[in-house]
Parts: sequence; C-alpha cells; structure tokens
Amino acid sequence: MRDWARRVRGAVRMGLTWAAGWTPIGGIVGLLLGSTLGPPNGLISVALVNAGVFGALGFVGGTIFSTVLRLAEGRRRFDELSLPRFTAWGALGGLILGVLAVVAGLWGPGLQVVDAVIIAASVVLGAGSAGGSLTLARQADDRELLAPGVDVEDAGLTAEEIHHLLGDSGQRSL
Repeated sequence: MRDWARRVRGAVRMGLTWAAGWTPIGGIVGLLLGSTLGPPNGLISVALVNAGVFGALGFVGGTIFSTVLRLAEGRRRFDELSLPRFTAWGALGGLILGVLAVVAGLWGPGLQVVDAVIIAASVVLGAGSAGGSLTLARQADDRELLAPGVDVEDAGLTAEEIHHLLGDSGQRSL
C-alpha cells in the first residue's frame, strides 16, 4: 500500500512541476492571441484564462507522463535513464494528452488544423517538460551529493586510498 501511495505522490509532483512550467506559457499564448484577435473581455482576462487552462493541462500531462514512464521503464531511477529516452517518453505523454484534448473537444469541434496544432504543441511541450524535469532532478541529486557533512572516512576509504586521492594532505589529517 505504501508503494502505491508513493507512486501517486510522485505522479502528482510531476504534474505540479509540469503545471508550473506550462502556466506562464499559457499566459504568453493568451497575450499573443488576445492582442491578435482583440478579445471583447480584455487582454488580461484572456491571458489569465489561457494560463489556467495550460496549467491544468500541464498537470494532466505530467501525471500522464509519470504513468507512461512507470509502465515503460519500470523501477529504473532517473539517473539510469538517458535524456533522449526520457524526452521521448515525454513526447509520447504529450501526444496522449493532445489526442485526449482533441477528442474531448476542448477547443471546439471540427477544427482539424487547430487540432493538429494542439497535438503538435502538446508533443513539443511534453518533450520539453520531460527534459526539464530530468535536468531538475539531476541538479537536485547533485546538490545532495555536494552537501556538507560527508567526511572522507564515512565513505569507507582506506588510508592508502585517502593518500592516493588527497596526496600528502590526506596523511596529515589522519
């Protein structure tokens, strides 16, 4: 039961990470659309609505990606996956999200050109979000490894290995 709850927490965190990245993109798209189309409700309201829609889609896309990654890669850790492979799974998650959005008629029925743009954009956003997620995860791991408090003796090195790594300064500290 704990493993299941951990997986759900991970999927929600991935969704929140993607939502945080997609929300400002939605705001920018809303500003561009609003300035081009001249909305009756005002430019800011269109930007805010688009930011909210993109944030929600980012959350759903992140959870879809997390599920795809879990099914495809099993128990592999992030540090065991290559960036291109991780990005490809993100693109697949984005494709699934785009198709679901089109099938649900999120932007209206019968708009084939817009549907293709929606699917293509979700694939690109999915791939970019996956790559960004992996980069952030690796940076967080690097910070943990560099955290102070781990002494050389705690690493289980012998005196000879310490001397080899640190030179004469390693012998003096022993």
